[in-house]
Amino acid sequence: MIYSYIKPRKKSIFTEDMQLLVTFFTITLLMLFLTYAFLLYKDYSFTTQKKESLAKQKAVLSHVDKLEGEISKIEEQKNLSEKIFTKNIVLKDSISNLFDLVPVRITLSRAELLENGLILYGITPNKDVYNFMLQAPLRSIFHRTYSSFYPAQNGWLRFVSTNYIDEEEKYIDEK
Repeated sequence: MIYSYIKPRKKSIFTEDMQLLVTFFTITLLMLFLTYAFLLYKDYSFTTQKKESLAKQKAVLSHVDKLEGEISKIEEQKNLSEKIFTKNIVLKDSISNLFDLVPVRITLSRAELLENGLILYGITPNKDVYNFMLQAPLRSIFHRTYSSFYPAQNGWLRFVSTNYIDEEEKYIDEK
């Protein structure tokens, strides 16, 4: 007796549904492994980039420190040049004022600037012209003034005027 109208067929564990399920699981596992491999690569890449960035940062910081040192040296040189420029202007004005002090009748042949004094060499018609027209202004500027005269060939007098500022007074004036 036959109870079925169809011919029996051989059954397999790999049915179409099971094949579809295995395919999806395989694709999913493959995607997970590929994602894991990609993340490992990116982690390695980021670690390498971090090391390179830290090395570059260290190099830049050392370069910045070097530049800051150079900037401080340049600022010191600038300040020094400004001081020298100021001293030169003061010296120029002092020399200009000195030559303004010399009257027309007295001729200077040489002037020597010392750190705390001044030596003048020149010719004057007589001692009175020198005393009233040049020595009086020099005495108002300097603390000690010495003059010596000797005759010139043309009848006038050659003079050497040595003038000094006392050091103690100089420091009091600066404060």
